[in-house]
Amino acid sequence: MKVYGAQICIDCRNYKAIQKARGFEAEYIEITKDTAKLKEFLQLRDTNPVFEDIRARGGIGIPLFVDEDGEMTFDINEAFSWIGQPPVREEEIVEHRS
Repeated sequence: MKVYGAQICIDCRNYKAIQKARGFEAEYIEITKDTAKLKEFLQLRDTNPVFEDIRARGGIGIPLFVDEDGEMTFDINEAFSWIGQPPVREEEIVEHRS
């Protein structure tokens, strides 16, 4: 599984904390690290229908989870089901929105 995200995103930080605590493997792509990674993400965002609602609301669309077959979701629990991980438990959320 690939995960596109950015350190400035609370949901991405929560995902990374859960991944670290659980110890599973997934490729995390920090889209703000360099322009090549940002362009890779923007190509997906600008052309894939899964982003239609996100674009309409002016959102970014991260974290984005992509399975090995190219299926995409913004739902962490759906993504976790792809790799045999249980759903997120409330106590695993390290940062909450105020």
